[in-house]
Amino acid sequence: MIWKTMGMIMMEHQVQDLDGTLPAAKPDRLEVFFDCSSPWTYLAFENLKALQADLKIETVWKPILVGGIFNTVNPSVYAQRQTPVPAKARYMGKDLQDWARFGGLTIIFPPSVFPVNSVKAMRGCIWLEPQGKMLAFATAVFEAYWSRNQDISQDAVLRAICEQVGIDADAFFDGIAQAEIKDQLRLNTEEVIARGGFGSPTLFVGGTDMYFGNDRLPLIRDAILRARGQG
Repeated sequence: MIWKTMGMIMMEHQVQDLDGTLPAAKPDRLEVFFDCSSPWTYLAFENLKALQADLKIETVWKPILVGGIFNTVNPSVYAQRQTPVPAKARYMGKDLQDWARFGGLTIIFPPSVFPVNSVKAMRGCIWLEPQGKMLAFATAVFEAYWSRNQDISQDAVLRAICEQVGIDADAFFDGIAQAEIKDQLRLNTEEVIARGGFGSPTLFVGGTDMYFGNDRLPLIRDAILRARGQG
């Protein structure tokens, strides 16, 4: 897959109103760019549920391919994986398990296949969003990969997930093969890069206020409350 230059991406994603100005997002709207292949995204995905229930947040979920981001603007991730700093790697493993325990989740790290090709799963999230089934499907994908150590790049695993959440598997595979679904996943990934993102999860409050990672959720809560004049 060929990812575009930053200039090309910025030009394509500057969607303007008729008067030439950029459309403004609601100040307390939350956008979440996510890829199910990230354990920290699994944590954020689950922890956001309580935040959404508490604050009644308008949330826009945008599936991406985090590998496309790494290839374009954050290739240092690959070097860190190849030559990790031992003490830092040990602490990051502990940190991940501390967060998993705190959130009541089971995270197997590293899973048997890591990194994993999540393209079909993320296309599935896009295809299912208009049907109101994206969140249930994404939850099942996260659980399959991170809690049950299943390879979510495999069609058999995705078929089982579809059956689990009540999705017609044949329709699912037909849907994710559509050009417009493939294009939307690419566009979402290019969009988050153009807006300054470098990984998953990347979150925006009010369109411009960017946050990265599960541990930024308290700051996101504060930002939303301030946007509502309650902070």
